[in-house]
Amino acid sequence: MKHFDFDIYSFISMESQMSFLSQEDIQQTFKDFPCTKVISCVDYFHRKRKLGQCHVYSYPFLMKSYEYITNNFPGGYYPHVRIVYLYDEHPFEHEFFRQISLAFPLMSRLTLINDCSQNSKQTININQNFGIIRYYHLIELDIRRCRDDYTEEFLNRKTYLHNSISLHINVESFARITQNFTRNEIRINCSKVNEIFLYGENKYSIQSLQNYFPFAKID
Repeated sequence: MKHFDFDIYSFISMESQMSFLSQEDIQQTFKDFPCTKVISCVDYFHRKRKLGQCHVYSYPFLMKSYEYITNNFPGGYYPHVRIVYLYDEHPFEHEFFRQISLAFPLMSRLTLINDCSQNSKQTININQNFGIIRYYHLIELDIRRCRDDYTEEFLNRKTYLHNSISLHINVESFARITQNFTRNEIRINCSKVNEIFLYGENKYSIQSLQNYFPFAKID
């Protein structure tokens, strides 16, 4: 019995297409791989990118990175993946992030791009530990290119971050979710940041930022 391991991404401009392939169409092309489980994800981005993407891979997935994950993510268990990249033109809800944290238990780097507001805003009782999403191995988090909802998603008490995080963040977004540096409930996760990279127009004092990131080198 032979098993073929592969990981294939393909992209195509939607403006040049008259018809679009489905996930079932892609799966059908691998019908002659009886000894290999094949997973396919097909997404079309109509709003901004005018682009279609297809990701096809063998499972179990042995690669170190998994990119361009959308709400169409098929799930599964990916213990080899360390680098994760999330992008969609539809909102990522709180339960989606729970799915990601469970699917990639050893994820160390996470990048998120999404400018769609979440439909449901979760309020987590900090005494209900089952409601908190935990990232035990995350050491680098890039949330500079996303809606304020996601900045709050990762810095509020609904998320548990490991100590010594490197954080990439839009400073104006951070100022908004802290109500100009007056909210206290995100200080726990902020205190775990040891290096922060700021993007956008920084018209705020270093002292205001240092109050939230007391142990961080600010770049």
